[in-house]
Amino acid sequence: MKPIRTLALLAAFVLPALAEDVTIFNGTDLTGWEGNKDLWSVQDGTITGITPPDPADPKKGIIKHNTFLVWKGGKVGDFTLTFQYRIEKGNSGVQYRSKELAPGAFGPIISGYQADFEAGTTYSGILYEERGRGILAKRGEKTVIKAGPDGKKPVVEQAGKVGDSAAIQASIKSEDWNDYKIVAIGNHVQHFINGMQTIDVTDEDAANAPKEGLLALQIHAGPPMKVQFKNFKLATQK
Repeated sequence: MKPIRTLALLAAFVLPALAEDVTIFNGTDLTGWEGNKDLWSVQDGTITGITPPDPADPKKGIIKHNTFLVWKGGKVGDFTLTFQYRIEKGNSGVQYRSKELAPGAFGPIISGYQADFEAGTTYSGILYEERGRGILAKRGEKTVIKAGPDGKKPVVEQAGKVGDSAAIQASIKSEDWNDYKIVAIGNHVQHFINGMQTIDVTDEDAANAPKEGLLALQIHAGPPMKVQFKNFKLATQK
């Protein structure tokens, strides 16, 4: 019996940490979130963000900088987040492992990883670092991020493909609900839309790679837009 008991004890040390489910949206109001309440609200059980039109030029939105609704329930490090989104015009995304900068005239400003999506056909699914290193993986790419020679602009090395960009885009439902998943474990991050992997990034730029930080939702400067989120499920690693 001793060998079996020894193996069991060893297994206890090598099993991965169990995930802990965290409720981040109550489906009723914005308790636990912070942002510009003129732009963010709960409609029909969904978190809803808008960029209102500029009265002087209705084709342009009134906000002059990207702004965010920030979850104030703590920081995330290693986690899996699933949610559904719907967007009408414009660009949006979910910030993670991010940090809050000085607020602007239209609300909170956030810097960090962003799981991007849009009403257009180019950026949905990419990994973008807002107010940081820019695009770290385009849709369909597997990349490794290295520190740049100047310590700022990173070197993005191609390490293969995770999917066909056009096929991923074709699976995205315009102005309808889509499923999004973000997986962040250590320096490895992955995005999925409607079950299709969109990026795979290993961030070896140690000085700049975020290890933990805030979750936040984005509304974008630009044309008037509307974005909605629902059915959040956050599982953090203990």
